[in-house]
Amino acid sequence: MCRNVSLIFFSLIVGILTGCTQTQSFSEQPQMGNLLLAEPAPINPRSEMAIARYNQVLTSPALTDEDRAELHYQRGMLYDSVGLAGLAQFDYTQAISLKPDLAEAYNSIGIHYIQQNDFIQAYDAFDSTLEIDPSYDFAFLNRGIALYYGGRAELASVDLNTFFEKDETDPFRALWAFFAQHEIGQEQGSVYLASIRPNLDNAHWATSLVDLFLGTTNENQVLNSLLNGIQSQKALTDRLCEAYFYLGKFHAQKGNKGIASNYFKLALSTNVFDYVEHRYARMELNRLREKANAVASSDN
Repeated sequence: MCRNVSLIFFSLIVGILTGCTQTQSFSEQPQMGNLLLAEPAPINPRSEMAIARYNQVLTSPALTDEDRAELHYQRGMLYDSVGLAGLAQFDYTQAISLKPDLAEAYNSIGIHYIQQNDFIQAYDAFDSTLEIDPSYDFAFLNRGIALYYGGRAELASVDLNTFFEKDETDPFRALWAFFAQHEIGQEQGSVYLASIRPNLDNAHWATSLVDLFLGTTNENQVLNSLLNGIQSQKALTDRLCEAYFYLGKFHAQKGNKGIASNYFKLALSTNVFDYVEHRYARMELNRLREKANAVASSDN
């Protein structure tokens, strides 16, 4: 057990499992034993101080539009990191109005449009990012995610595969490319993931998540490996945010709606606001609810 890392293990998470049974009926057996819980990330006082400094600097009449745009963008990133999404989006909008060729601001505001289910605006934002800077790798990831949640899996697979090919050792890139392929067809997704598995970095902890989706490892083994290499509480919380999200995706694919829902809620509970996994955990929860409502409506 790592120093300065407080851990809470539960033999069975009964309380959070029962919460979903009121609105969903499912037959899967609970598989959340020995769960490792995160301590929610505190707001970084340095981020708060930096926001205060940006507020002061932005009042200066001597700033050029380009400088002001960059300051709005940087403050927006800080707002995002502490969970103030509305203020962050305002700053990105201001940055773009002052400097219409600021690729980073288009990319950042596009992520907010995804979270608001405004996919047309999101596509336009990421298109603008890539028109300004075709080498902006993360615009491929984010546009692919927008297409994935927007129900355009085939186009999503093109962008997410492009992003993966820029680093074929990265298990996170592999997982997002797999999700798009799986949305097209389950067998196609499995074949794709198996084909790219040999190139992944075996020393990266998240490669165990890829193996979980492939069926070559199990959930307990993944959970037991989460402490490997962890040296601080922050590192643990960050990792658990990622792990919870992908475990939620795993159970969602298996049809274990209750367990999937709980994992997505756990990802949100970490407060790691600027991680991809935290940003989209709520969208995954909404997708589960929509499917449950659709099933309930069809039964009626």
